Amino acid sequence: MGSTQAVAAPLPPGHIRVDQVGFAPAESKHAFMMTRAGASGARFSVVRDDGREVLKGSAGRDLGPWNGTYGHVYELDLTALKEPGRYRVRSGPMTSPAFQVSSAAPAAPASKILSFFRAQRDGGRRHHNDRAAAVYDWPEFTGPDTDQIKGKPRRIGGPVDVEGGWFDAGDYLKFTHILAYVDTLMYASIRDGGGTGGGGADGSDTRLRREATHGLKYLDKMWDGKSKTLYIQVGIGAGDEDATYVGDHDVWRLPEKDDTSKHPFLRHRPVFRAADPGKPISPNLAGRTAAAFALAAQVETSRTRATALLNQAAAIYAMAKTDKVGRLVTSLPYAFYPESAWRDDMELGGAELALAALRLGDGRADGWLRQAAHWAGQYLEHEAGGDTFNLYDVSALAHADLIKAIRQADAASPVTANPVMGADGLPALIAVDGPVSVSEGLPVTEQQLVDDLRAQLEIGVKRAAGDPFRAGAAYDEFDSVPHAFGLAATSRLYRTVSGDRAYDAFGTRQRGWAFGANAWGVSFVAGAGQNAIRCPHYQISNITGRPVVGAVVNGPNADSLFHDGLGNHLEGMRPCPSDGVDRYAPFTGHGSRFVDDVRSWQASEPADDFAAVALYALTLMSD
Repeated sequence: MGSTQAVAAPLPPGHIRVDQVGFAPAESKHAFMMTRAGASGARFSVVRDDGREVLKGSAGRDLGPWNGTYGHVYELDLTALKEPGRYRVRSGPMTSPAFQVSSAAPAAPASKILSFFRAQRDGGRRHHNDRAAAVYDWPEFTGPDTDQIKGKPRRIGGPVDVEGGWFDAGDYLKFTHILAYVDTLMYASIRDGGGTGGGGADGSDTRLRREATHGLKYLDKMWDGKSKTLYIQVGIGAGDEDATYVGDHDVWRLPEKDDTSKHPFLRHRPVFRAADPGKPISPNLAGRTAAAFALAAQVETSRTRATALLNQAAAIYAMAKTDKVGRLVTSLPYAFYPESAWRDDMELGGAELALAALRLGDGRADGWLRQAAHWAGQYLEHEAGGDTFNLYDVSALAHADLIKAIRQADAASPVTANPVMGADGLPALIAVDGPVSVSEGLPVTEQQLVDDLRAQLEIGVKRAAGDPFRAGAAYDEFDSVPHAFGLAATSRLYRTVSGDRAYDAFGTRQRGWAFGANAWGVSFVAGAGQNAIRCPHYQISNITGRPVVGAVVNGPNADSLFHDGLGNHLEGMRPCPSDGVDRYAPFTGHGSRFVDDVRSWQASEPADDFAAVALYALTLMSD
């Protein structure tokens, strides 16, 4: 009796990629068909869950090859599909994942992202020892691109209470630089989403407020108003070169284990400050931290509490070091978050202070508005043109809110003032005869700010024009997914201040790319979509086996980062995928690769700043 030899299943002729979350009825809608052979003019149809065919069409022009296997990508226009329902796209033997058409579809993942932040919460049973943490001097590292420390950290103070906040990413370090950005976007989501935070029927509005408040309580601990000290970090990434002690990244474990760990710097985590007490603070930190408190003041229902928040924001903003800035302070080591732009943070802080003051009828509003405008002008002169909305460049939000502040100030009443430069180099006010509108004396105009928002969008538009999947972010670099969501958010910020909907469809495409309309067919938000990431580089879910719903990962990255492989599994790390097979290897292309594997920190590690900009984009797009 002859043996039966297994025959490998033939490769499909191609794949249909679509936003697996879905679209609002009036939005533009597109999918992509990636094929091995040419398929120009191929017919496709859209089918409801009940099997009813509701739309037919033909593939558009060939957008070019993706890689050596898939030499053709075609766009499928689904915009005519407006009836609410659950659908799939079919063409020959190819069928897409399911997606929704619903007014709630674009906003639905926002609630999932809030679940991620809930899972990221520190405090309570986690790091109780942070309530009495020691303060350490900045460590010296063995090289510019390593977190390995020379010698042993030197204690210089404490104890201080730094319990709470959120873990930064898949690890358990905490950074003020990140948390201030995250809380700023949470409060912006509350304000700009009408309090809904991308929903409301499921209680997500209340959950968002609770989460934002949780972050603000931690920021309040990180700022010591009495000594004028800002603490910037809890924990160290690695130990020393002789392995006499370890850091956060050296041990794969649950956070609950740290308080009784045998490792001294896991059991009692070091705290670091931005500068000596009372000394000026790196302006990126001062600007974004002030912005978080000022945004909280804008949505706080208690006038007394809102005023206190405004005053706290003002105190932090006033500590900014804007002369001889040098290298910015973000984290230790700096290589973790190598930010270079800071004038956008100062613009943002000033704009949020002005908006909060205008809301409260505080006479300081005009001064902050002029400071924000000053820094906006400096940003346009020195920093514009290199980046789009993300952790390292918040100018999109800063521009939009500065425009709002200018319009509110002009609408409130003309002022009798003329700006001059004060002794500190910032705009001051002196009275003159006759009314002058606020906007007339500013160093930037609304149109310049609108133009820069458009210029940022054009960076993405030009990149998308040459990409088969119309991606506006560079996916062969770090942070492609948050950049995609940042572009989506910017498209709506631009529309809000300009009234121009020209970039709405572009923004929707960027959201769609992040949710599955990409070469890999993956939604980069865990639990959002039929084929979402399943094996994030995330200790809690990996150890417990519970999925980390709502986590937003980096996404594809440069193929060269994977040339040395993924390395071994750390002690305590559960292999995921369990069979070790890289199912996305066939879709490596355009110099980029995505790997859904717990070891793939390059592509599959979630982070708070990724989730925050996704949350804000989804909130803005839920109207």
